[in-house]
Amino acid sequence: MAPWRRFLRRTAVALAAVTVGSFVVAAPAVAQSEADVTPQVVGGTPAAQGEFPWMVRLSMGCGGSLYSPNLVLTAAHCVGRTGSNTSITATLGVVDLQSSSRITVRSNYVYRAPGYNGSGDDWALIRLATPVTTLPTLKIANTTAYDNGMFTVAGWGAAREGGAQQRYLLKAQVPFVDDATCQSNYGGDIIPAEEICAGYASGGTDTCQGDSGGPMFRRDAANAWIQVGIVSWGNGCARPNYPGVYTQVSYFASAIASAAASLGG
Repeated sequence: MAPWRRFLRRTAVALAAVTVGSFVVAAPAVAQSEADVTPQVVGGTPAAQGEFPWMVRLSMGCGGSLYSPNLVLTAAHCVGRTGSNTSITATLGVVDLQSSSRITVRSNYVYRAPGYNGSGDDWALIRLATPVTTLPTLKIANTTAYDNGMFTVAGWGAAREGGAQQRYLLKAQVPFVDDATCQSNYGGDIIPAEEICAGYASGGTDTCQGDSGGPMFRRDAANAWIQVGIVSWGNGCARPNYPGVYTQVSYFASAIASAAASLGG
């Protein structure tokens, strides 16, 4: 696993920024508390209240999606290990994290993909102590049929590389980038079967630090939203020729479903 892969996971970071040429590079540090949150999508526009009702904000500085009433799907690198965990707070039902109508629920268990070692297998499930039955869930792709075209991303992550916390949910659209092009961009560091890339060659629109674990999604044949990716990593944020790299949900769909069933979800 290349150092850049570890360095640029899209969790919220504690900002010890160093200017390198025209780029601001944030020192790597996975957030473990609210103080570390740098929650937004680069090049995005505000999401409307209720537009993506299954979006979840996690208190360790990550995003997620409501997989079932009591389970949140997120990235493995957002959580420490499989086991009991009551330290995570999920915020749901709002675009404004400070809204008085927000729903907040504590976790009681975390399941991290058993094969995760920092490279690939970047998915996890967080079980909520109380099911959220007032919001719809986001179904996941279980075939590669939707792993192409134009995708939507949303999150409370940084609006620029090294950026500060954001209060409101932003959204953006990013196009699929084929494996060969993405491999070339990243010097062979992509795992094609497990990861899917999306972004513009010119840059400018991307997920960023604080968006980790959030969903990448599109419409299916029935015009319903379906999740195809989980925000994982990238070289900076919105840099030209460096698309975002996402966990390819279709590859892990059966494993996610099996884990969810074991957790009562």
